[in-house]
Amino acid sequence: MKLIVALILAFSAQWLPFNSISQELSAALNEEVLSIPKKGRFFTVNLEVTIFKPALEGVFPVVVINHGKALGDPRFQSRYRPTNAARFFLQRGYAVVVPMRQGFSKSEGGYIGGGCNVESNGIAQAEDVKAVMDFVVQQSWSDKEKVLIAGQSHGGWTTLAFGSENYPGVRGLVNFAGGLKQESCTAWESVLARAAAEYAKTTKAPSIWFYGDNDSYFSPFTFNGMFEKYTAAGGNAQLVAFGVFENDAHSMFSSRKGETIWQPKIDAFMRQVGLPADIVYPKFAGIQRMAPPAPTDFAGINDVLAVPFLTEKGREGYKNFLTKQYPRAFAIAPSGRWAWTEMGDDPLKRALDTCHKNNNQVCRLYAVDDQVVWVKE
Repeated sequence: MKLIVALILAFSAQWLPFNSISQELSAALNEEVLSIPKKGRFFTVNLEVTIFKPALEGVFPVVVINHGKALGDPRFQSRYRPTNAARFFLQRGYAVVVPMRQGFSKSEGGYIGGGCNVESNGIAQAEDVKAVMDFVVQQSWSDKEKVLIAGQSHGGWTTLAFGSENYPGVRGLVNFAGGLKQESCTAWESVLARAAAEYAKTTKAPSIWFYGDNDSYFSPFTFNGMFEKYTAAGGNAQLVAFGVFENDAHSMFSSRKGETIWQPKIDAFMRQVGLPADIVYPKFAGIQRMAPPAPTDFAGINDVLAVPFLTEKGREGYKNFLTKQYPRAFAIAPSGRWAWTEMGDDPLKRALDTCHKNNNQVCRLYAVDDQVVWVKE
């Protein structure tokens, strides 16, 4: 029955809007969510794709931003909404395309892991990006000759894999802490480096890589090994090794503080590869956002029992919060009321606002991203 339904959907429409969207869409960013078919030999799966555009009408260069893999079941992973990065590209006139790959969020099908074969894993993920790009280049709003592909963590690895296919119009690749950490696999770091070299052998587009010294997934030994193998195999890449970043360099791209690291470098890279970089839509400049409180030593971020006021259900909610994507925030009140938010323009304010609903006690932030900010009164 699922096969029949998939085939009917594939032939009846090129795209379908999702009927149920759990996250509010941003009218200010012209955000929309589509279901785009990925056609296979025997069946079709529909992929959940978010698109931000500078205007409702016009022709725009395209940037694709590929998501990482959060902890837990990929199906429970929220739709990726990198609004801070989207604003950067929207200011420069780009349409921003954010695909959820097969098995993630509301995208159909199952996650294709590939076991310890990280090379095949990346290629499988890249097939989803290709399916989305095949749709995008047919749209009247896309400039198919000016495309930038970017990604964070598993999305960075997907970006490097997609680069090896030399999709027409792709001018550059951006890898934010890309890779796949598989400590249960023998010599996983060497395998990762060799796989990167295989991608490089057929990749023509230049790339820029961002890694930090205190990355919880990829140490300097790991990312330097990947970079050395990639460039030795013929890959045209530049490495931005930005040193220590807060508690975990792996989250640099999603952090507001990280914008001062990556944005000037990406501006220069886009100019280098012949992509537009001048600001043409200043209205998309970053909004005024709530500043996070200073970190405290009240407890470790993963110490669920240390969070005050919570019932057992609240502690389960905090555990769930710890699996969410950055930026994120968790708020609590003495009444036991709690709320968490992730991604979007101002998760701190949204967490507090949600916590205050139907609650006559003051809520305060307990955690922001990977830091506890609670001060015991």
